Amino acid sequence: MNDKRPLILITNDDGYDAPGIELLTRVALDYGDVVVAAPATAQSGKASAITLDRPLRPKLAEKSERLTRWIIDGTPADCAKLALSQLLDGRDPDLMLTGINHGYNTGISSLYSGTVGAAFEGLIHGSRTVAFSYGEFGRDIPIEVCEPVVRHIVERVLLHGLPEGVFLNINVPPASKGPFKGYKATKSAPGRWREEFQSREHPFGGKYYWMTGFYDVYDPDDDTTDLYWLDRGWVSVTPCHIDQTDHASMARVTEML
Repeated sequence: MNDKRPLILITNDDGYDAPGIELLTRVALDYGDVVVAAPATAQSGKASAITLDRPLRPKLAEKSERLTRWIIDGTPADCAKLALSQLLDGRDPDLMLTGINHGYNTGISSLYSGTVGAAFEGLIHGSRTVAFSYGEFGRDIPIEVCEPVVRHIVERVLLHGLPEGVFLNINVPPASKGPFKGYKATKSAPGRWREEFQSREHPFGGKYYWMTGFYDVYDPDDDTTDLYWLDRGWVSVTPCHIDQTDHASMARVTEML
């Protein structure tokens, strides 16, 4: 790989062979050299989980002048950590991309997301990082509609950088809503998941539970949120950071002690 070209690191949580990561890789190759370090299997819902009870075994799946692919038997955060620490020949990436996730990572769903968890690892490392998600599920979805969004964001981040300590969580509305109307800087829609488990009877006795439910937005009319604008056909761009401290509460908590 050429040190003069940007180095772009890519991972995801849907697995190394998901259509979303294939699109990211193809687009990223137009902007620099690419290293893909992705999970061997689907790892949705793993958030920032890391593997501590066994070693990780990366498999080199492809090596060419411009593209290197690693398949890793771990979580998205494992993939990001291992790549940033061991698999880039001592270089720091000029850009890190995660996704494209099949399904939104909006509201509190981003707390559970392996796609977002990997993005946090990039941010911890000091890399300019962007997470991409698309509002449809399945491997036969028309994910090509995300390509102009990926190109737009990649070009601007490479040109302008990002605020210190911030990565971007990008969500793209589904093709069923028609051509997207533009971009909106948003916050995560406050809400919670309700009816999260279905109880069923196992044919050999006993109950089992299947996770389900729906996202209950606290204020659907709040026009500052990701879900508000996605429902109206806009791409949401949410700046995220690591610090979970509620600085506004520090004085009150100090008084309580």
